[in-house]
Amino acid sequence: MPTFDDGLTETALPTSAVVETDVLVVGSGPAGSAAALALSTLGVATTVITKYRWTANTPRAHITNQRAMEIFRDLGIEQDVLADATPHHLVGDTVFCTSIAGEEIGRIHTWGTSPQREADYQLASPCLTVDIPQNYLEPILVRHAAERGAQVRFSTEYLSHTQDADGVDVQVRDRITGATYTIRAKYLIGADGARSKVAADLDLPFEGAMDIAGSMNITFKADIAAFCDHRPSVLYWVIQPGSNVGAGLVRMVRPWDEWLIVWGYDIAGEPPVVDEAEAVRIVRNLLGMPDLEVEITGTSLWGNNEMYATHLQRGRVFCAGDAIHRHPPSNGLGSNTSVQDAYNLAWKIAYVLQGHAGPALLETYSAERAPVAERIVKRANRSSREFVDLFAALGVLEAETEEEMLAAIEERKANTPEGLAKREALVKAMELKNYEFNAHGVELGQFYDSTAVLSDGTPRPEPTRDPDLYYEASTVPGSHLPHAWVGDQVRKQAMMDLAPYTDLTVIAGIAGEAWEAAVETLAAETGLPLRCVVIGPGREVTDLYYDWSKLREVEESGALLVRPDKHVAWRSRTLPEDPVGALRDALTHVLSRGAPA
Repeated sequence: MPTFDDGLTETALPTSAVVETDVLVVGSGPAGSAAALALSTLGVATTVITKYRWTANTPRAHITNQRAMEIFRDLGIEQDVLADATPHHLVGDTVFCTSIAGEEIGRIHTWGTSPQREADYQLASPCLTVDIPQNYLEPILVRHAAERGAQVRFSTEYLSHTQDADGVDVQVRDRITGATYTIRAKYLIGADGARSKVAADLDLPFEGAMDIAGSMNITFKADIAAFCDHRPSVLYWVIQPGSNVGAGLVRMVRPWDEWLIVWGYDIAGEPPVVDEAEAVRIVRNLLGMPDLEVEITGTSLWGNNEMYATHLQRGRVFCAGDAIHRHPPSNGLGSNTSVQDAYNLAWKIAYVLQGHAGPALLETYSAERAPVAERIVKRANRSSREFVDLFAALGVLEAETEEEMLAAIEERKANTPEGLAKREALVKAMELKNYEFNAHGVELGQFYDSTAVLSDGTPRPEPTRDPDLYYEASTVPGSHLPHAWVGDQVRKQAMMDLAPYTDLTVIAGIAGEAWEAAVETLAAETGLPLRCVVIGPGREVTDLYYDWSKLREVEESGALLVRPDKHVAWRSRTLPEDPVGALRDALTHVLSRGAPA
């Protein structure tokens, strides 16, 4: 019998020992645990396996943007996330300096905390960006998924799979006993990270390359609140002559006594070896505090990637998260996009399993999410490369010695033509970093074009501002449902709260109250989880600030059909002569009802 690197001997369980489930999720990271939570919320029998004994043991991803927070709100865990997160007002003064205790080169308001941008963020969503490290977020997702019925199996490794017309047989290994057995699932989701074995077994098509640069992490504890309270941020970028790293990132994990240092190394050369004494030295150098008491909690190496899948599924097997979009942490997009992948896919699987939709609906996952994967991989890598503009503005790229680098940085202070040119260049370089730290359009501007959207013949609006920096709301089918505050004299709700994840929702005004009867007729006829909300005075929901009437882009008699994932599936500009027939046709198209598999 074969043995494994961990010393276990493989044993096979009897062939009768087959675990059955509707959906098997491989991986308990942000994508996998979010998929399990979304599926279990929809009543789908779900099993999660991970080869690790517990969830993430390091901070890893941390910036949690508005779209991810909206998903957590919709799935009923927003308050739990906020309880463990560093709040919005503490995340935003990203600092560039020669050390934490040294000179500041500049700072930039980030993640929508600037007075100039905060209105954009407040108008776009009921939720704001926060910071929650991955090792705090994952347990929340896993716990709620398990409470809602998901089976979670740690120390269980994916080995291989085969699929047929009715399901997927997945071979797994118990890493404690060495026993192998089969899990039979109707669908399989590979959320097993940037070196996904599921994606490799599927032979998904990818663009780009892995390990284009190397990075090293040092996690440590040290109380430096005195240097952060007046400029709270999650990111402090250090450009430091004399350090063996040259430039590095000091990232807040918990304010202001738990931290992570990141810097690059030449991945083509020998990987650095950092023992505890060397780690302490690096920490003290980057912080500029030679006598600081430091507790080193870990070191690790990792590769920066620039790779995305152009198709995300084959048959009954799908991939999500880092398995399909692999990139550096610039822009803070990774875990957020992973959660969105799961949110897009889970309702479609649930609707097919429950007989509400045809199997062809599942093909829209790739059509909708692959363009998002490409966009964020390219944006994150471009943002990473744009740091060179800051180094060029300082004049340190040409420096060959520590003394030359110090002189180049000092020159920005000089009352000379060279000093003036350097200061002007720094203004432009800092402005460019908005594309990393305030890329609101990248964060929220996902637009879907697939058969799960039925166009009304209206083209997607042309952006009036930079589409990477600015999000512009619309109700053109394929758009995300715009945000507005609605409710009544005792309750305030966001528009997204009117369209829960469990339902398809029709939103209309008083002049379109005939949609209510149409929805009632079709819900009885089809068995679909279909609901209608009429907004207006005297109804359960009113347009509190009259903002919705300016955003809906249809007449009061018209209607929007909103998918569970809050994207507009279809709209009718006015009330048609036959609202039942119009809505029936839209539902048939959007849900692939009657379409071939």
